[in-house]
Amino acid sequence: MRIGELAARSGVTAKTIRFWESAGLLTDPSRTPSGYRDYEVAVVDRLRFIRHSQTAGLTLEEIRQVLAISDSGEPPCGHVAELIHQHLADLNQRISELNETRRLLGHLAERAANQDPEDCDGYCAILQPPDSRKESNSAGTHP
Repeated sequence: MRIGELAARSGVTAKTIRFWESAGLLTDPSRTPSGYRDYEVAVVDRLRFIRHSQTAGLTLEEIRQVLAISDSGEPPCGHVAELIHQHLADLNQRISELNETRRLLGHLAERAANQDPEDCDGYCAILQPPDSRKESNSAGTHP
C-alpha cells in the first residue's frame, strides 16, 4: 500500500512515517515501478505500536530497542517491563519535585499577598529566603 493509505489506516501522518523510516523504526519498503513506497499491511500494526509506545513515554531510541528485540525473534516484554518501571520511577520523582515546587509557590503567593510594595528592598522581599530576610532586617537595625 502507498504511504497515503498507510497513514489513513494507522492514524500516523505520512511525514511521521517517513521520519520513523529514516530513524530506523521501519525497514525500507519496496518501491513500485514508478518509485512510490509500497508498504506491507503489517506495517500498520507496527506504526500503531510505535505511536502507543511514545504515548506511554518511551523515547524513539527505546522503541527502536524494543523493535530490534522483537525483530530478532526474542520476546521483548522483559525489556519493556524494565523501561516502564524506570519511566514510572522517573515520573514519580518528577511529581515529587513538582509538588515541592507547588508548596513553595503557595508559600510565596501568601508572602506576596502580605507584602507591602513600599517595604520591598533588595532584590525582592518576596523571593528572599526566610533566613536572609531576617538577616537583612536585623542588619539594618544594628550598627
